[in-house]
Amino acid sequence: MAGLMSRTSAIAQAKFSKLLDRSEDPGETLDYSYEQQLTQLQNVKRGIADVTTAKKRLELEESATQQQLTKLDDQARQALQAGREDLAREALSRKASLQAQVDGLHQQEQQLGDQEQKLIAGEQTLQTKIEAFRSQKEVIKAQYSAAEAQVKIGEAATGIGEHMADVGLAIQRAQDKTQDMQARAAAVDELTTSGALVDFTSQGDDLDRQLSQVSQASQVDDELAKMKAALGQGSQAPSLGAGQ
Repeated sequence: MAGLMSRTSAIAQAKFSKLLDRSEDPGETLDYSYEQQLTQLQNVKRGIADVTTAKKRLELEESATQQQLTKLDDQARQALQAGREDLAREALSRKASLQAQVDGLHQQEQQLGDQEQKLIAGEQTLQTKIEAFRSQKEVIKAQYSAAEAQVKIGEAATGIGEHMADVGLAIQRAQDKTQDMQARAAAVDELTTSGALVDFTSQGDDLDRQLSQVSQASQVDDELAKMKAALGQGSQAPSLGAGQ
C-alpha cells in the first residue's frame, strides 16, 4: 500500500511538474528574477543610507562633544588664572571623561565608515551584475520569442501542432467511418441483388414470389407465341399472291 501511494505521488508530481513547465513563460520568469534583484539592490541602498545616517549622527555628537571639551579647557584656564585650582581640576576631570566619550564615538564612526564603504562596494558590484543580467534576459527573451514564432509557423505549415493534430485525428476518424459505411452499403447491395438478403418489406411469402415468377414467365411465353404467329402470317401473304 505504501509503495502504491509512493508511486501515485510520484506520478502526480511528475504530471504537475510537466503542467507547470508547459505553462511557464521564460520571459515572465526572467522579469520576475530581475525585479527581485532590483528589490535586493534597493535594500542594499537603504542599508547604506541607514549606515550613513548613523555615521552622521556620531559625527554631530562628536562635534558637540569637542565643543564641550574646548569649553572645559577654557574654564580650567580661567579658574587657574583666578587662583581656583580646585575648579580647574574639576573642569579638567570632566574634560578627561568627555575625551573618553569622544574617543569611543570616533572609533564607532570609523567602524561605520568601514561598513559604509563595504556596502557601497557591494552595491556597485550588485548593480553591475543586475545590469548584465538585464541585458542577458532581454537577449534570451528575444531568442525565445523568435524560436516560439518559428515553432508556430512550422507547426502551422506542417500541421503538427496540437490543434492540427486533433483535426487530423478527426479527419482520420471520419474517413474510417465513411469507408466502413461504404463497405456496408456495397455488401447490402450485393446480398440484395443475389437474393441472399430477403426484403421483409415486400408483401407475400416465398411461395407467392415463386408463383408470381411462373405467371410472369407464362405471360412472356404467350406474348412470344403471338408475336411468332403474327410474323408468320405476314410472311405467307405475299408468297400466295405471287403463285396466283
